[in-house]
Amino acid sequence: MTTPPSPVAIVAVNGSPRTTSRTGILLRQITEALADRIPATIRTIEAAREAPHLLTALSRDRVSDAGEALLRTIETADLLVVGTPVYRASYTGVLKHIFDLVDRDALAGRVALLAATGGTPLHGLVGDHQLRPLLGFFRAVTVPTVVYAIAPEVAETPSDALQARIDLAADEAAWLLSAPRPANRLVERRLATHA
Repeated sequence: MTTPPSPVAIVAVNGSPRTTSRTGILLRQITEALADRIPATIRTIEAAREAPHLLTALSRDRVSDAGEALLRTIETADLLVVGTPVYRASYTGVLKHIFDLVDRDALAGRVALLAATGGTPLHGLVGDHQLRPLLGFFRAVTVPTVVYAIAPEVAETPSDALQARIDLAADEAAWLLSAPRPANRLVERRLATHA
């Protein structure tokens, strides 16, 4: 397997409204698996910690300088790992608000790995039916395998079944990152004007 040039900027976005969460543990395990496969820098943006910078603005032009820096970190990631606890059969409103502030063209062609945690296997399709369309709106290239985990699987050492899903998704993400992608000249021009 060919790896992309180093280092790859991986940004994990944790949509949990809690500072300590199963989603945070799962995202750490996913980013560690990715770092085992590709040279990377890893940054985690936790909605619960960054709320004052991102949730106090209803539009991008009202975001603080710190919030703008966080949004640009998301927009310029080589690989996004987007995770959320399942809340009322979907992703959290906090996560949705963050993505409402992201430039609609900035994620075009970028790779995104999707993850969710829930209390029951009945919400296992939230990644495919909720998160994938959200990232699809931004024209991100989503990893085929969504990592969904129920509460008993998420621990400092994941269950064997969960680790297998993490490994499969990480392998797919590494492969997608190694594939040539078209330049997104529109996005490059837009981001240059916001600098």
